[in-house]
This record gives sequence, structure tokens and C-alpha cells, in this order.
Amino acid sequence: MKVPLWSGVGSRLRELLVPTSNRRSPATVVLILVVLLLTGLPLGWLGFEDLVDALTYAGRITGAILILVSFTTLVGAFAVWDHWFRNRIPYSGSVALIGTVAAFLTNAALLLMTFKDVEYTAYRVLWCLITVGCAWAVFAVWRTSVEIPAPKRVAAAVIATGLIALANFGYERLYQPSQDGARPLITITVGKPVLKQDRKAFALPVDIRAENRSNVGYYVLGTEFHAMGERVRISATDRKREQWRDDAEKWRTFQENYPLSRREIQQPGELVAAKPWAPAGHWIEPGDTFVSQTVVQLPMDTAYDQLAFYANGSFARKDRLGLSRLQLTGYSWSDGKVPNWVKATKDVDNVVYRGRVYENNAIAAHTRDKRYVTVYWQFGVHGADLLPIIRRNGEENRINSESEDRALERRYGIVDSRQGPIERTLWDVKDRH
Repeated sequence: MKVPLWSGVGSRLRELLVPTSNRRSPATVVLILVVLLLTGLPLGWLGFEDLVDALTYAGRITGAILILVSFTTLVGAFAVWDHWFRNRIPYSGSVALIGTVAAFLTNAALLLMTFKDVEYTAYRVLWCLITVGCAWAVFAVWRTSVEIPAPKRVAAAVIATGLIALANFGYERLYQPSQDGARPLITITVGKPVLKQDRKAFALPVDIRAENRSNVGYYVLGTEFHAMGERVRISATDRKREQWRDDAEKWRTFQENYPLSRREIQQPGELVAAKPWAPAGHWIEPGDTFVSQTVVQLPMDTAYDQLAFYANGSFARKDRLGLSRLQLTGYSWSDGKVPNWVKATKDVDNVVYRGRVYENNAIAAHTRDKRYVTVYWQFGVHGADLLPIIRRNGEENRINSESEDRALERRYGIVDSRQGPIERTLWDVKDRH
């Protein structure tokens, strides 16, 4: 009978690498059990946390898979003990091999998927050691000449499990990030002016609407509405090209970009009113709409010719992070701890909000540093704005590179939505005076 070449090579390798007398030594089984327990118990704990607390359906499926792998690994540890010393359970060697293979594949996959996200060096070293230990455990069990019943069925089960894990990985790592473009839609509607009874002042009602048309919910990190008063003079003659260039150069100085006009001479706008229009820490679920109304009041003899309205919101996806209650922690002009790089913007004051950020899966929660989101609600003579930043605790003064900030924004699903300018002339109001 002709023996396949690969079979003889495998047997020869086992004989060369490890003597037959050492294949079932007590020290070997102790090391295998340690490796399997160090894999099965933590994976079961992490899987249970994800199954209960993960922010997405895919995350909970991941938790269920981790629990299944944990169970398989622990059963494999028991089978290793029986296979080495008792041989009372049928096919205990096969079960032991399946358990060690499951432990190795899972650790290897998690190592590849999350190595760049792990921030503690100790976890990186430990994970690498456990993965190498699992690979050795697979070899140690295999070298005992394990007999696998129905190898085709076992292979099919392994392939099916791999496809499920791959599909879950694709959904969580490829499909979900593709939804980055989604964000709440903000609209501004300006009502008709209302005169005061003494006809010395008027009010303009303004409706601000935020509509979430996406399939994910959003936390509200901060919102701001502001109105700018603008003076516009009409030139008696056509303005020269050099004056247009001068207007274009002002676009980098102020938030408002005035149109290049042949006759209009516009001055930089001045802040008339500003306020948040939604509470920080609130959230907008898929399909929900949030509506707020404010009133801008001015005297009838105002020097402004028109008003420009702006609304801005900073949001974070609820499937990317958990957020504790955002609290107002101080003011830049008194007790607020504002980094120097934020203070570098002159003539701008800041109201400071801060809250804890939580990761969306158990592995990241245990292997990454704690982070906090700080929102600076900024206002000055020439407008208002929002500045959200995410930093480790105590690193608020650190200046991130643009790529670092972009990576954090993508990871936690930070998006901004803006509306404006919505212009409203005041000439008709002044005619009523």
C-alpha cells in the first residue's frame, strides 16, 4: 500500500521536533491548560460585557461569538486533561484540538484587528504571548496523533464559523464606517417682524429645526445660534476691481463671506444675539426632529441694514461612543481651565462643557486610556462657534495634529452640521418707524 508523501513528512517532523516520550508529559498539559484558561475566561468575560452593553447589534453578535469561543476553549481545556491522563471521553483528543485551534484563531484575529487600538504596552505583550502560546498548544495537541472523526464535517464547521466572523467584521469595520456622511440636518426659518406697542423696537422670531434622517442616533455635544448685524452702504459709482480684491481678503478674517458687489459696501458683521438652541448631552434618535425657537430683538432706529442668522451643531454617533452627562465646568474669564492654544484666538470668550467618553466595545474599553470630550462654546464681537475636542484626561493642553484629530472624529463619529447665513433685510421694518 502506497503511503501519501505528506503523511510521512508529518510523522517525521513530529519525531524530529519532539521525542515521543515527551508528548504527554505533565508539564506540557499544565502549560496548555494555562494558555486555554487565559484565553477562555477573559474572552467569556469580554463577550458577556459586549452581549449586554455593546452599542450596536454587530457588537452584541461579537459578544455572542466570543462567549461561544470561550465555551469551546474551556471545554477544550477539560478535553486536554482527559486526553492526556484518562481517555474516558470519546474523541477527547479531537475536542482538545478544536478548542486549541479556536483559541488560536480568535486570539490571532483579535490581535490583527485591534493591535493598533491597544494603548497599554502590557496588553500588547500579553496578547502576543497568549497568541504564540495558543499556536504552540495546537501543535502540542496535534503531535499526539489525534484522530479526527468526520474531518469534512469539522472542516465545514470551522469554515462556517470563519465566514460568520468575517461577515460580522465586514459589517462593523466596513459598512458602519461608510455611514460617516450621515448627520442631522439643520434648518432656519425666520418669521415676520413683530413691532412693540410703542413702536420703538421690533422682534424677529426664528425657528431652528434639527432633523435626523439617518439610521443612527446622535448625541448633542453642543449647539449655537447667533445673529449678526450688518451695515450695507450703496456706492454712487461702480466699485473698482481693487476694492473687490480687498473684500475677498477679508474672507479669511471673519466668519461671514460677503459677496463681491459692484455697488454694495459691506462692513464686518457684529454679534447681535447668541445662544445654545439644544441642551448639551441631549440626543436625537433616528427619524426624530428637534425644534427650538428664539426671538431676536432690536430698536427701530438700529444702525444695521440687515441681519444674518447662523445655526451650528456638533454631534456624536450613538453607535460609536457612550457619553456621560455633559456638564458646564467653567468660563474662560473666571474659573474655566482653557488651554493656551484655545486662548490664542483673541477677543473670544469660552463657556466650557465636559463629559466622559466610553468606548463602544468591551475590548477597547479595557485596553484604551480614558478619554473626555470638552466642548468650548465660543463667542465674540464677530460671531460665535463651537469647538469640540477629545483628549485623554490631563492632556487638554496637548495640540493634536490634523490627522490625529481626524482619526478621533472618525472613531467616535463626530460630525458638524451648519446652516447659514440666512439673510433678512431690515429696510421694510425701518419704513414703519
